Amino acid sequence: MGLKPRRAKPMPVKLFCGVIAQKAALEEAITKLEGCFGRKELESACVGFDSTDYYEDEMGRELVRKWLCFEGLRERGFLALAKHITLGIETELSFDERRRANLDPGYLDNAQVVLATSKNYAHRIYIGMGYYAEVTLIFKHGTFEPLEWTYPDYRSSIALDFFARARNIYHREVRALEA
Repeated sequence: MGLKPRRAKPMPVKLFCGVIAQKAALEEAITKLEGCFGRKELESACVGFDSTDYYEDEMGRELVRKWLCFEGLRERGFLALAKHITLGIETELSFDERRRANLDPGYLDNAQVVLATSKNYAHRIYIGMGYYAEVTLIFKHGTFEPLEWTYPDYRSSIALDFFARARNIYHREVRALEA
């Protein structure tokens, strides 16, 4: 008589998307994201994106940054499809084969903020469809904390405040599921 493994279904997560865009493309990007993922439930302040010049050659200068999360909870396995969808939106918003927006979906739960990416590195896990996931913030000592590879803009007070507020929403939604 062997033991049967007990498989607990993972808790659902809160889907979010980080947006870096030309100011003129920001609202159009958000509208397309809502069309794919549902109504935005929370959004951060819109700030200038000056953490890096990585996107400057392709997208130009004076880019803006915003994070938003969507109503409801999702299965964790949705992240690869979310990344695929956002890449499609980026293509739709492109002009002369140059992106006007960079869209990075992710999810959060009680313990972490996870980003999807198409780039593999040692600290990333393959999630399917050609995409990887990276834990970029962990919840510790009552707040989200960055890791050594966390992007500078995800270390900002604007980002940390956004993810703390999104985590509070997540808590309410999980409690409602359990009731």
